[in-house]
Amino acid sequence: MEIQTLIPFIAIIAFATYVQTVTGFALGMIVMGTVTTFDLVPIAFTSVVISAVTFVNGLVAVKGNVDALDIKRVMFTCAGMFPAILLGLLLLDYMSTEFNHVLQLLLGGSIIGAGLMIMLKPDPLAHPSSPITFGASGGAAGVMAGLFSMAGPPLVYLFYRQPFELKTIRLCLVTIFLLCAVMRTGMVGAQGGLTIEMGIFSVLCIPMVTIFTWIGKKYPPPLSNNNMRRFAFFLLILIGISLILKNL
Repeated sequence: MEIQTLIPFIAIIAFATYVQTVTGFALGMIVMGTVTTFDLVPIAFTSVVISAVTFVNGLVAVKGNVDALDIKRVMFTCAGMFPAILLGLLLLDYMSTEFNHVLQLLLGGSIIGAGLMIMLKPDPLAHPSSPITFGASGGAAGVMAGLFSMAGPPLVYLFYRQPFELKTIRLCLVTIFLLCAVMRTGMVGAQGGLTIEMGIFSVLCIPMVTIFTWIGKKYPPPLSNNNMRRFAFFLLILIGISLILKNL
């Protein structure tokens, strides 16, 4: 891969890693949207790299904080998500060859929808949602993960409604994304979709992911949770609109 592609890609990865560490979401949306907008690499390639860096980000973020996890809700969510990842991958394989512009429009619309969901502030639930609700949300997230390595929107909306501590919500999300990355990468590998270049590129990104995950844990921005949500909202809306305009 050429250096003029590698440097901006790694810079995008670093920024998105920091945002995900302090919010619990957005890595896949920021990387996929920005990289696709500037035509740095194809969507399928970007998806594999996102899965790899999400795995590293999750390991570093969860380390030392396992006691704050709600393992039961993570399991309910993954039970719905894992089968749906395969459906998303099959859709990606078909659309990336036959309907690439439609795929990019769908990505732009998904990112805008994610930004709007981030700004929605429904009242917290009095009691945790049912296992079926977590499983259904996981199913929707799995399709998006298969298509774009972007499982965040349905899960962020659901988990931020739960009567859990903020730390628990963020760690649950990061853990689910980590497990999703493992499952998706395994499925892509079984389909023969992994290449040496993808592996090399992912390895080159790992040091930056590790550094910026640590920075996010130690030095979060001096912003309230609401202001962090507003920042993520405007960033995602901008990325989504740019993608849609590019493909109209």
